[in-house]
Amino acid sequence: MRRFLSNILLAAVLSVLSLSAVPAWAETRSFGPFSVDTERMEVIRLDGDIGVADALNFRRALNFAPKAELVVLNSGGGIVSSGLLIADDVFTRRLSTLIPDGSRCYSACSFIFLAGVERQADGELGVHQVWNEANDAVSAQLSISDVLDVLNRFGTSMDVFTLMFRTPPDDMHVFTASEIARFGINRRQGDSIPQAEVTVQPQAPTAPPSSPLETPVATVEAQSPALANEAQTRLSAIESFARRPDRLALYAGLDFFGEDLSSLRVADAAGCASACLSQAGQCRAFTYNTDDRVIRGPNCFLKARRGTADGNAVALSGELLRPADPAPAALSLGIIDPKGGIAENIDLPGGDLSRRPHPAASPQECRLACVDTQECVAFTFVKRKGECWLKDRIGPTRVMEGMVSGAKSFETFTATLIDLD
Repeated sequence: MRRFLSNILLAAVLSVLSLSAVPAWAETRSFGPFSVDTERMEVIRLDGDIGVADALNFRRALNFAPKAELVVLNSGGGIVSSGLLIADDVFTRRLSTLIPDGSRCYSACSFIFLAGVERQADGELGVHQVWNEANDAVSAQLSISDVLDVLNRFGTSMDVFTLMFRTPPDDMHVFTASEIARFGINRRQGDSIPQAEVTVQPQAPTAPPSSPLETPVATVEAQSPALANEAQTRLSAIESFARRPDRLALYAGLDFFGEDLSSLRVADAAGCASACLSQAGQCRAFTYNTDDRVIRGPNCFLKARRGTADGNAVALSGELLRPADPAPAALSLGIIDPKGGIAENIDLPGGDLSRRPHPAASPQECRLACVDTQECVAFTFVKRKGECWLKDRIGPTRVMEGMVSGAKSFETFTATLIDLD
């Protein structure tokens, strides 16, 4: 019955958040395998193989999102010449590149990744020998020359070249975490980065473009030292993307105990979730007390992190997940519900885990001590002496004034995920 009521409350929160998390006008614009979310115009995504026309499709995405800062990559590769042209645009515009955890960036996609002014491979980065359809020595040498020329501009480690040219075209070398660190593949803000070589040519006035495809890509201008220093003090594009939550994991009947930032009173659980979302830079989790008999005081608790998971039938908790965070696994816990699992004036004699009482100073601390102790299956707190006794078995119970006891039950809690994108 308690779980049924919690699920009803969870469904109510989901219905509210699904309407409020994403504005009605948000949409995704696609340009071949590239896409831009109108609510995240600073990010261009690549999902899928790179085709013959995709250098132009990337230009279309850049024209649609002229203030883009980050390219998020998930591609098995594709046409080498297209990958090199896209990489050149990424490098010239000084965009950052990211391979999220669970994604891959192979072959021609690796050129794009290595072009990033900042770059981070949380997923798989793979390289192999250049292959071309002509299958003759002259064409192969020209392709290799193009790859060397472009990757040299990006300050690519010679070790990367070595592994690339040693790996047959029908195989793939996926860099290990130690190789990524050893070869300096990841770059972050403040690292030594080669500057794009941009030649500014005087241009004669031209007529306005007749179609969006003819819109010129914005010219990159050399940064002054002052602007470069200012750029380094700002949050990097990768950090900004990684810190912004993109999913909300909701748990019915679970309390995230501790780690409180603040508490407030709100009208409902959806208001508690919204309060956490409004300060996502600090708030990473929340717990809402669903007991409508509590008519005063705070019922929403905003938290710096998830804290200790504790079973509580009247609690609804949520955790904000960032792009780099894995999907949460189900939680199997031994719980003692602070309301339904506690019995006043009941003693559980015998079965003590220790000859000495646990130092918990209240029934609540004693309950939590049992929850946190794997061997503990129950507890008894003696109010008069202030003693907490943890038990490894439950014998016959007896009525005794001033005793507080509780026993564990084992439950599994599975998160319901809401996409905030």
